[in-house]
Amino acid sequence: MKTVLMEVYKLLQEIGAVHSESEFSRDWLGRSECYLRTLRFKGTDASVGAVAICASKLQHYGTRLQQTQRHTALGQRFIQLSEQCHKHINAHCEADWLCENPATPKKAVEYLSNQAGTTAALVV
Repeated sequence: MKTVLMEVYKLLQEIGAVHSESEFSRDWLGRSECYLRTLRFKGTDASVGAVAICASKLQHYGTRLQQTQRHTALGQRFIQLSEQCHKHINAHCEADWLCENPATPKKAVEYLSNQAGTTAALVV
């Protein structure tokens, strides 16, 4: 499971913020202690919800760390990882809604094309 979550886990382990995958799963993903182990066993990706919780925590702590002189670089790294989590979430969600209704983007483009010269709101 090569994901942004594994990058986050490795960083948190390096700085001593977590000591095990179980602790990371519980404290940073909001899931059970066996969550990462189960994902690895089943060969599946983390849920969008788990990634979102991690992104939120990274942003929260990253912002606070950036306000210190001693941990500014670490704070920036947390923010970067949060952004990677958000990219993962967006890509996963986009793939889901595109699979559910592949005509939606075409309809949106047609609507926006028909609204040329006006401010158009995308309503799907």
